[in-house]
Amino acid sequence: MFHSFFPRPKLFFISAALWTAVCIFVWYAAGPQMGAALGMPPLAAGQQAPLGLAYFVSPDNLWFYLYFTIFVLIFGGVWKVIDRDHPWSNWSIWGSAFIIFIAYFVVQISVALNNWRGPFFDLFQRALEKQPGITAGQFYDLQLRFLEIGMVGVAMNVITAYFTSHYVFRWRTAMNDFYLSKWDKLRHIEGASQRVQEDTMRFATIVEGLGVVLINSIMTLVVFLPLLFQMSVHVTEIPLLGAIPHSLFWLALLWSVFGTVLLAVVGIKLPGLQFRNQRVEAAFRKELVYGEDHEDRAQPPTMRELFSNVRKNYFRMYWHYLYFNVARYTFGQLDAIILTFMLIPTIVAAKITMGIWQQIATAFGQVSDSFQYLVSSWSTIIELLSIRKRLVAFEAAIDDQPLPVIDQNYLQREAEGGEMAANKPT
Repeated sequence: MFHSFFPRPKLFFISAALWTAVCIFVWYAAGPQMGAALGMPPLAAGQQAPLGLAYFVSPDNLWFYLYFTIFVLIFGGVWKVIDRDHPWSNWSIWGSAFIIFIAYFVVQISVALNNWRGPFFDLFQRALEKQPGITAGQFYDLQLRFLEIGMVGVAMNVITAYFTSHYVFRWRTAMNDFYLSKWDKLRHIEGASQRVQEDTMRFATIVEGLGVVLINSIMTLVVFLPLLFQMSVHVTEIPLLGAIPHSLFWLALLWSVFGTVLLAVVGIKLPGLQFRNQRVEAAFRKELVYGEDHEDRAQPPTMRELFSNVRKNYFRMYWHYLYFNVARYTFGQLDAIILTFMLIPTIVAAKITMGIWQQIATAFGQVSDSFQYLVSSWSTIIELLSIRKRLVAFEAAIDDQPLPVIDQNYLQREAEGGEMAANKPT
């Protein structure tokens, strides 16, 4: 699944994680100072960020683009030397770096929108209060800035969808070519053709969706957590706990971790059930296929037994999804009110304006949604894990390792069935 596309995947991903940690540490430790030395300083304390298109070409953002490019070239260059003969290294190294960059840029669009919300909703509030000096031109100008941000968002969404589709299809091609090159070792495994064609296709499709969302979530945390940390100065106290430094930051962190752990524990059995569901469906379908060519196959007693296994597994899944959905939807409902509940003392004390409220709500929502990646994507992750379980059998056969127990049981049943057919009197 991975070594067909990535060079030495275990070492590659470990080094990528460590290099990313180094990049983030250097950026927050000395990045602004290095940018200032190069003539691209960060915004001064209290200075309003540029609105609209100007935000994306501000000096501090231009410095980050250059910083990112330098660190990617170093990492990618080293890996091109380490494994220069890997056929897919250009796509797996440079393609992955480009996806990470556009994910960061998409998050910057959210930051630009959040910067815009402050002045817009403060102006909106003053207009409703009939304060003097408010003109229609001010609203039209802010709407134009919003349109600029929106058009950048449209362009980035189109680029993201187009490039990631090509990227993931290359990954599927790499898996397909690798598995077919080992076909002699794989053909005896149950559903081998389905695993090469359908499972690699589904794996690539799911990874496309989950991967982009995961990268966006990580980038959102990197960008929005510091903002939420700063915005906590507007919060005077929270119910029951009183005044807590950086309260919004800790609230988003603890609440999101709670939701993630809750859903992971409640849904721990679902991946195995999904995997077994694919197995019983495949057995039912395969017997029907045999019945198309052989009159003695797909007999009613056999089919009733196979469909009974399908029915039993689905009913078991329905039960486990019942309590999983109770937990998921209950948490989602509580998540919708947690921020407002915690900010009631601040709102009553009139310590924030409408614009600041909008910025806090957006930043908190972005951080909370990113931490809850597992919660929101759990059903899809379950499907991906079940597909991975099927493809693991391929990896075992290729490496001459023992097959998973469920595959060993299948081959044993097939062998016993073949012996019975051979001993059947004619």
